[in-house]
Amino acid sequence: MENTSYIAMSRQASLRRSMDIVANNIANANTPAYKAERMVFQEYLAKPARGEQLSFVQDVGTARDLSSGPLSTTGNDFDVALSDEGYFVVNTPLGDRYTRHGRFQLDAAGQLVTGTGYPVQGQAGPINIPANSGRISIAGDGTVSNDTGVLGKIQVVTFDDQQKLRKAANGLFSTEPDMPPKAVQQPKMVQGMIEESNVQAVLELTRMMDINRTHESVTNFIQREDDRMKDMIDKLGRAPTG
Repeated sequence: MENTSYIAMSRQASLRRSMDIVANNIANANTPAYKAERMVFQEYLAKPARGEQLSFVQDVGTARDLSSGPLSTTGNDFDVALSDEGYFVVNTPLGDRYTRHGRFQLDAAGQLVTGTGYPVQGQAGPINIPANSGRISIAGDGTVSNDTGVLGKIQVVTFDDQQKLRKAANGLFSTEPDMPPKAVQQPKMVQGMIEESNVQAVLELTRMMDINRTHESVTNFIQREDDRMKDMIDKLGRAPTG
């Protein structure tokens, strides 16, 4: 008799985790290069002792929306947006990490780095820009140059299964050793722009309201089922015996 309540509770638990994901998307609606996430569900079948099947709801992970976010103009020569596939390569104390957040700057040594100070990797290593070298130009293929010539080329890579990238701090991603990066042969970059989050706030708010209504509906169902069982037990207790 409790199976109905257990199935409903599995749905309720998955809705709560969905709400956490949606809330996180909304919180990152203004985070550059953030990718919206969705819960992934599947049916879980259980076989009780009597042989019948029970269908539960099971969340098996999250999926990342890999579509590009809109580009916004910043006017900063060191800001670079990827308008197509790929990730910038960043060298950190823990090894190479990957990001689409292209808000770069120069450190005290004239090296191109992220906002947190990690070196941005070029195809031949870190990119160094001499002081007072004039206006810096970053071409669509990532070639960095000034008035005197080419200074380097920003490295852009991709992966066979981008959903397996693991989120790290500061908008970075890490990978497993068995998932090597592959060079993007024709990257598409835009200087002086930043890729914004691809979260659509209105849609996320709509999803949040839908999850909330569904959660309330399941809660009411569980309460009615609990009341039904209590009433049944009460009537059985009053039934004459013998």
